[in-house]
Amino acid sequence: MTLRSVSALSKVLKPVLCDRLAQTQSLKAYGATNHTFHRRQTSTYTPPPARYGGRHTVTLIPGDGIGPELANHVRELFRFCCVPVDFEVANVDSSLTSEDDINNAIMAIRRNGVALKGNMETNHNLPPSYKSRNNLLRTTLDLYANVMHCQSLPGVKTRHRNIDILIVRENTEGEYSSLEHESVPGVVECLKIITRVKSLRIADFAFQMARENGRRRITAVHKANIMKLGDGLFLECCKEVASGYPDIAFDSIIVDNATMQLVSRPQQFDMMVMPNLYGNVVSNVCAGLVGGPGLVPGANHGDDYALFETGTRNTGRSIANRNSANPTAMLLASCLLLDHLKLHAYASMIRSAVLATLSETRLHTADLGGQGSTSDVVKSIRNSIQSTGPLTQSI
Repeated sequence: MTLRSVSALSKVLKPVLCDRLAQTQSLKAYGATNHTFHRRQTSTYTPPPARYGGRHTVTLIPGDGIGPELANHVRELFRFCCVPVDFEVANVDSSLTSEDDINNAIMAIRRNGVALKGNMETNHNLPPSYKSRNNLLRTTLDLYANVMHCQSLPGVKTRHRNIDILIVRENTEGEYSSLEHESVPGVVECLKIITRVKSLRIADFAFQMARENGRRRITAVHKANIMKLGDGLFLECCKEVASGYPDIAFDSIIVDNATMQLVSRPQQFDMMVMPNLYGNVVSNVCAGLVGGPGLVPGANHGDDYALFETGTRNTGRSIANRNSANPTAMLLASCLLLDHLKLHAYASMIRSAVLATLSETRLHTADLGGQGSTSDVVKSIRNSIQSTGPLTQSI
């Protein structure tokens, strides 16, 4: 499939809305979610300022497993497309107990305002005082909204079709507050923190995002039948915010029923909002429904910073350096990064080439049941971009 076929794909993909330059308005496609959605970032949102002759500097954290090789493919593709982005690499060694490297990465993100990240391992054998590097990034930078767009893709065979779900996950509290203790030997208490302020914030983020992207219904996922105070507060806050958005329908569902409904009839869901742990579970279920972790990009947003990565937390350590990883999720995450920087023409060009290549089943990697290599996929993407010629208008 060539890039000229992408306009036909866009009708199947039912894209969410995103500002486009005039030359790319017909190239809306998977993952092009408008990430300027909460109240402090309205249509007048300004991305981190370009520097050094109109170029943007982005922090790049390669991560573990397949992360470094996928990060290199992103860098090579950006150079090939002459994208005005320079990467400041911040290596993080997840095997170390020292937090110096992750603190350096956090400083780099604060300096640049935006980052692209590969997944980092969390070593379960280290002492309890060791904190997940992924969690440190989100809590320190207050990246409170994790967003995943799970959507059926042409060329990818799955049990269910016509899936188009936006998932918004609170990213900084809940069970991921990392507050647990063993005051009595053999009895461990793990504290789940739910606050009104952060519940209202994530609910408002979700409803504002729904309105700006034409979503008609939001479903809150909870366990308020058991955790009446904690999840009850989250549900109450969602209802309170929903009252201010009469144009968007609101309902709720218990988390165990939500997972059953997702694998039975996922098409019933439009957009979902939930606390931290449920979001982790539901987003992985949805990624599996549309083809697996190699296909779905993710974004983490706060009021001041944004971090883009693959949608699920798999590091792919078992297939690292074998040239067999699916680069789709990481490349689509880089497109979300470019949209965030308002480099929409470049984002559409790369995204369209990725989708055109994904439709070629002979190039599918092992996770999709094929025998294609990572380099084969990236080469095809480059060829697709090259076949369209240079961008005809200024970016």
